[in-house]
Amino acid sequence: MSEKAPAWVVPVMRAGYLARAAVYTVVGGLALTAAYTGGEAEGTTDALADLLAHWWGTPVLWLIAAGLWAYTVWRLIDAAMDLEDYGTDAKGLVARTGLVATGLIHGAIGVSVAMLALRGESGGGADGVTARVMAMPMGAWLVGAVGLATIGAGGYYGYKGVSERYKEHIRVTPAARRLDPVLKFGCIAEGVVIGVIGALICYAALTSDPGAAGGVGEALGQIRAAPFGRFLLGAVAVGLLAFAVENAVEGIYRVIPRRDGADAMTLARRARLEAEALL
Repeated sequence: MSEKAPAWVVPVMRAGYLARAAVYTVVGGLALTAAYTGGEAEGTTDALADLLAHWWGTPVLWLIAAGLWAYTVWRLIDAAMDLEDYGTDAKGLVARTGLVATGLIHGAIGVSVAMLALRGESGGGADGVTARVMAMPMGAWLVGAVGLATIGAGGYYGYKGVSERYKEHIRVTPAARRLDPVLKFGCIAEGVVIGVIGALICYAALTSDPGAAGGVGEALGQIRAAPFGRFLLGAVAVGLLAFAVENAVEGIYRVIPRRDGADAMTLARRARLEAEALL
């Protein structure tokens, strides 16, 4: 095994996951309210903007922004130092590139949250970004590629939930074992939402209509517009809350292989040992 990772990566990782848990708690909670009342679901930035109605909203937004930046730092360091031992072969490099991409995305969300805290306004919607990209040479192709990559990311989250890959990095504790079904459902629901976002981006590229692209709010709106949409939105909202729980569990119990060692007892390792004992 490579040199042991420094201790300071652990609090950075924890802050990042807990901030992401806070974001999905707000978005999922408001989506569940919309499903119950028949209203419109809100995207990440709009949902967080509702916090400004409270006196404590601005400090909380700054904490969330700082946490999202910590998540960005964690992912970039994770990729650069290979803290999860993905390796340097083709598969490992693809995985580490994915870490960089997810880190930068959450860093951008952190900037939007900070702008909310400063001025009470967001930094521009997905359609505005899409319009600027489409104006570039081969812009529609670039947007289409981003859409396909986003669909792929949604498929990965769904696969992560169905195959229970999330267990690979979660330490065995009584709480983690009890929450296992919640973690699984949360990953699948996140995959659905990200997949819908990717489909919207691809549609925008095909129709050359930047307004067709969108983020979480637009994806939830499409789910709401489907037959039995309120029930579907309610199910996805509960799933987003479950994904918030999954992020909180990772923030508290996540194992870093290069820090904790390859023999750390994770949910996945425990399951394998139990299966071998039954053979």
